[in-house]
Amino acid sequence: MELRPETHYLFKIIMIGDSHVGKSSLLLRQSEKTYKENYLSTIGLDFKQTSVDIDNSLVQLQIWDTAGQERFRTIINNYYRGAEGAIIVFDKSDRTSFDNVDDWINELEKYAVQNPIKVLVGNKSDIKSDVGTEEGKLKAVKYKMDYIETSAKEDYQVEALFQVLASRLISKGALRIPKGNKIKNVNAVKKRGCCRS
Repeated sequence: MELRPETHYLFKIIMIGDSHVGKSSLLLRQSEKTYKENYLSTIGLDFKQTSVDIDNSLVQLQIWDTAGQERFRTIINNYYRGAEGAIIVFDKSDRTSFDNVDDWINELEKYAVQNPIKVLVGNKSDIKSDVGTEEGKLKAVKYKMDYIETSAKEDYQVEALFQVLASRLISKGALRIPKGNKIKNVNAVKKRGCCRS
């Protein structure tokens, strides 16, 4: 997978959360600017790339979209390694998915080799909420991460989510990719020392 030649930063991101909270819909909205009403559940893992512009720097995000079902957990655990960022998604209309955020973060902390930058996302803000904004903010404070509410359906704050995460990753002290570098994948970037783990 080749980088766009103008790419300044490259990061590996993992999206986690219960099944049917809208992880794939958020990613589809960001990467392909579309929304599907009847999106099939992810089986195991899916992968997409997206780019965002931060202060005139092009940031490329390689995003692993994980299945929320219990039966896929052992497969997913391997993909926590090397993730520099994590998006933890819950459905604002489903309190159980919010309560399970603690379990997802515990799993992330258990299997991630480094301490990834985390963003908590309350998705489906376009429908009647069962989880208040203040509750989401408090949970984010508890785990020292940003909180943002989105709607993949209405395209509400979806791009802002990825911009917030990219900004935090750059602020952590990532190194820019040298101009004209033709790095094929994120592992090659790390071996050459272009991006800090």
